[in-house]
Amino acid sequence: MLSRQQLVGLVALTLMWGVNWPMMKLSLQELTPLYFRAFTMTGGTLWLAVFFYLRGVRMVPYGASEWRSIVTLGLPNLLGWHTLSIFGVQALASGRAAILGFTMPVWTVLLGALFFGQRLTRRSVAAALAVLLAVSLLLADEWGNLAGSPFGVVVMLGAAICWAIGTLMMRRAQLTLPVEALTVWMMALTSVCMWLMAAASEPWPQFQFSVPMWISLAYGVVFNYGFAQIIWFSLARHLPPATSAMSVMMVPLIGTASATLIMDEWPRWQDGVAVICVMVAIAAVLLPPGGLRRLWSR
Repeated sequence: MLSRQQLVGLVALTLMWGVNWPMMKLSLQELTPLYFRAFTMTGGTLWLAVFFYLRGVRMVPYGASEWRSIVTLGLPNLLGWHTLSIFGVQALASGRAAILGFTMPVWTVLLGALFFGQRLTRRSVAAALAVLLAVSLLLADEWGNLAGSPFGVVVMLGAAICWAIGTLMMRRAQLTLPVEALTVWMMALTSVCMWLMAAASEPWPQFQFSVPMWISLAYGVVFNYGFAQIIWFSLARHLPPATSAMSVMMVPLIGTASATLIMDEWPRWQDGVAVICVMVAIAAVLLPPGGLRRLWSR
């Protein structure tokens, strides 16, 4: 059973992850995508590095194998996901981007079955069909909308697949570096890449930002890359699978709902059906048999 502290942390984490989607969209009104990622991820990296160092976590990688893990795991988990997803948020309504981004658990299962011989169950097939329906609805609506962006749907799916590949690699990695330090170093190297890509392709910001913009940037540094990561590391070792799944399931719903308040993005009926499909798909691949029933019976 979750303690009161764990429950508060889980609710806070889910809210921070969900609200982050419209907050990113808000930032992109005044700042280009790669510079947004570069600024917020650099700030978050410094934040986390200091926090974990003061907590006594070994932060210095030893030997070529640990550096190799940082680079190979960082490519899909951080660079691929964060680069593609920010362009997806730019092209789509933030709620739609959240829905598509959190199809990741289903892609993890499908790629695991395709490349690693994992068994594909009836629940996995049902999850894949639910995601296919969600993607089809959103893609058809983007095509049919004069201001729509089917490209954004493709980019966000690419981001979700990168995240799924990174998850599979993480599960199979023989890690000796603490996961907290691994995350900080992956973020640091990704930040460097973001700065280089931004300098090569985007104009330097003028920093004449509005107050909401500064709040959005601070949110990205302090909450998305800071508190959310810290809470996740503190909970990940103790959360039962059903509870973790419920948290992930709620993020697209919170992202879609909060986008209405923050960005005045009113969801269409396709968004409502799509978010239900994705929540069902996540439950199918993450919840153990009877997990939801046991969770509610506590």
